[in-house]
Amino acid sequence: MPGSLNLVFCGTPAFAVPTLEKLVQAGFYVPLVVTQPDRPRGRGMELALSPVKQRGLQLGLQVSQPDKIKNNQEFRGQLERVAPDAIIVVGYGRIIPQWMIDLPPLGNLNLHASLLPKYRGAAPIQWAIARDESVTGVTTMRIDAGLDTGDILLQREIPIAPQDTAVTLAPRMAAIGADLMVETLRGLQAGTVQPRPQDHTRATLAPILKKEDGRVDFQLTAKEILNRLRGFQPWPGAYTTFRGKNLHIWTAQPVELAAAAAQVIVENGHLFVGCGAGALELVEVQLEGKKRMPAADFVHGYQPRNGEKLGY
Repeated sequence: MPGSLNLVFCGTPAFAVPTLEKLVQAGFYVPLVVTQPDRPRGRGMELALSPVKQRGLQLGLQVSQPDKIKNNQEFRGQLERVAPDAIIVVGYGRIIPQWMIDLPPLGNLNLHASLLPKYRGAAPIQWAIARDESVTGVTTMRIDAGLDTGDILLQREIPIAPQDTAVTLAPRMAAIGADLMVETLRGLQAGTVQPRPQDHTRATLAPILKKEDGRVDFQLTAKEILNRLRGFQPWPGAYTTFRGKNLHIWTAQPVELAAAAAQVIVENGHLFVGCGAGALELVEVQLEGKKRMPAADFVHGYQPRNGEKLGY
């Protein structure tokens, strides 16, 4: 019967939670959830549970949090005792070792947030928006020893709206991906889903984001900067400097205005900055050590001068 598969679920972030929920709702047996160890967070540096751990405990599931997995004999023994038909991996944050790949008969099945082979890597949602894609999607695939190089099982396209950020797009992708994983498992059981190899010549990468990726290069076009601002939410965002202090740009919009790259123009309380092509109106900003504020309040309080430059 469709719900009879014995599954181990490996995941950590909020993106993985809908898949865990859907597997349980669909009647699959999930005797073990594997997630990253609790990490200190916030100003108090208190230990915080991963979203997957929180939901797993709420669902009454056993949760394991090994610090390392490659040569962890205790963890290996735990999985061998469970003897899963498949291991489901969604944003777990660990490289899956070969012994784990070889363990279940149906393999280790991953939900990846792109239309593979495009955007292999840790930040596919962010880079798809930053690179001005209008369509992305989710892929279920069999994990192999490479980086998102395994055989594709099923895919589903998802449009990217012009106003989408990584924060607004990710939950939609997670929900659609959760349904796709259930469909994949039932198709594998029924023999209606057949793995197909990726075309590696079409592969692109979506590397893990670094703080420096959020630094605005005003030599780029206004559209390129805006796409990166949308894609790199909530971190590292988009930032520059103003009079030697970091200035975070929360929201902006393109405008038709002639200005040199990085040059500030102030008109009637509005704050504009020139780009390599076009210009941006900065709508909401945050100066280092201050609260987020409308650009009009920033102009009133700090009185930026026409011709002043950002990032210098």
